[in-house]
Amino acid sequence: MPLFLFRILPGVVLLLCFGIAPQRAVPAAPPERIIRGGSIVTVNPAQPTAAALAIADGKIIAVGDEADVLRLKGPNTEVSDLGGRTLVPGFVDGHSHFASAVDVQVQALCASPPAGPCASVADVVAQLQKLRARRTIAPGGFVIGFGYDPDLLAEKRGPTRQELDAAFPDNPVILVHVSGHGAMLNSRALARFNISAATPTPSGGVIGREPGGNEPSGLLFETAFLPIFSNLPGPTDDEFVELLGSGQDLYLRAGTTTAQEGATMKRQLDLMRVAADRGLLKLDVVALPFIAEIDTIFAGRPPRNEPEYRNRLRIGGVKLLADGSPQGRTAFFTRPYLTGGPSGQKEWRGEPTVPQAMLNHWFKQVYDGGATLFIHCNGDAAIDAVLEAHRFAAGDDPAKPRGTVGIHSQFIRRDQLEKFAAWKITPSFFTLHCFYFGDTHVTNRGPEQASFISPMRSARALGLRPANHTDFNVSPLDQLFTIHTAVNRVTRSGKTLGEAERVGPLEALEAITIDGARMYGEEKQKGSIEVGKLADLVVLSANPLTVPAGTIESIRVVETIKEGKTVWRRAAGDDRP
Repeated sequence: MPLFLFRILPGVVLLLCFGIAPQRAVPAAPPERIIRGGSIVTVNPAQPTAAALAIADGKIIAVGDEADVLRLKGPNTEVSDLGGRTLVPGFVDGHSHFASAVDVQVQALCASPPAGPCASVADVVAQLQKLRARRTIAPGGFVIGFGYDPDLLAEKRGPTRQELDAAFPDNPVILVHVSGHGAMLNSRALARFNISAATPTPSGGVIGREPGGNEPSGLLFETAFLPIFSNLPGPTDDEFVELLGSGQDLYLRAGTTTAQEGATMKRQLDLMRVAADRGLLKLDVVALPFIAEIDTIFAGRPPRNEPEYRNRLRIGGVKLLADGSPQGRTAFFTRPYLTGGPSGQKEWRGEPTVPQAMLNHWFKQVYDGGATLFIHCNGDAAIDAVLEAHRFAAGDDPAKPRGTVGIHSQFIRRDQLEKFAAWKITPSFFTLHCFYFGDTHVTNRGPEQASFISPMRSARALGLRPANHTDFNVSPLDQLFTIHTAVNRVTRSGKTLGEAERVGPLEALEAITIDGARMYGEEKQKGSIEVGKLADLVVLSANPLTVPAGTIESIRVVETIKEGKTVWRRAAGDDRP
């Protein structure tokens, strides 16, 4: 046999066994870790399953049969036994607010079951009072809660300004709506932000008024709430960095190895950089500076993505808003809500966040700068505005791949979905809405329109590869429930919402792995278990592809692995999602 055949044959054999590229066929050293003993779902159509994999220098160097992979074992190789469990790629966050991992530690959880404990107005007030006691908030200090949903409380309303005044006579209170797009304030909080009967309602915003007058009721939404949201009292800089380090465990216990900070303010970015440079981040974080902050964040330069992570943090685009929240009844539609507006408006369609001319300007500014554009859009009228802004900014070539992402795109029409496909705009859907807000959407929008929310199957049929997300802290960080809702689309009341838009479990898994990675332009490094990719992995208690579809939500993350190292492991007896 010629000498050159002796030299290349081992590489060819390994390539056939493992799918290893020839240049990686003979590692310089044995792998640091081998994982075996369970099902491995690769999300790689060329090799859908495997029995074992090997890891070196944070990357996957072999995937294949157990016996073949174990031949690479060296004296110091750690061999991890799955114990019959399932290994999948690390979950890639399609949209959330990473800095909320700090907020939830210093605010009161006022959500309704199963996300929180509140079933009545009294429960909400009690949660706020518990926070005041737990954090020993002095008179004059802000008491902040999040996640309240008036549609789910026994009274079918949220606490009034007067009820909050009675319970907190000495503290300003801000109770953030479950959408994150508005809040109820008590009188002290209104006064602290100089909101009075003389305050005009801004364009694109809602200021609730007391019946028969102009006195603010305390309810604020959208552009009326944004200045408050941007200046919510919170922890000091040092506390923020410390709490961010511990708060990331919320993502890790959900199996998330790449997170998104989906509307990043300058202070948040600066403090995340501090945390990153101190080596505190255990997962990758993609920051999306909020459009109103880009001149400060980019120091007057054109907005651009950072091509590489620095200590697990990078800027990956710019976040824009086109409208509000469908569950808050501020999303912008072509037809009126069946239930009116959030403060009793009649024939209410919602409003755009900004006029079309401003949206056009923002699109062009981001496109010209070269950053990836992530646009929040929910109602179909808002999506019309997004398509028009894209057409304006893209000029003669609207189909040029720019990586544009439609965050939520909840109530997209079929004709708009076809435009997304033609113009290469990727939707990042929010199928958790089917459960958390599906019944509310049927009431507000009617069954036909509500049944087409987050149309995963139709999007994939058009060649799109949508991501999927939790929008934490709008809904809990539960990636298995994200898969579950994409597969089942069942509401709180047990009704199926849009059966035709259900997808299979593999497609649902792809949406939070390889399709999420593709959305960030990182599909060559993440999102599937393949040779040469990062060893970002999740160990699950069961295989979501083989369990009965209705039980996917009961699967638990057992272990989260980032670049070959275990960064989170479930404690014995812990059965929380």
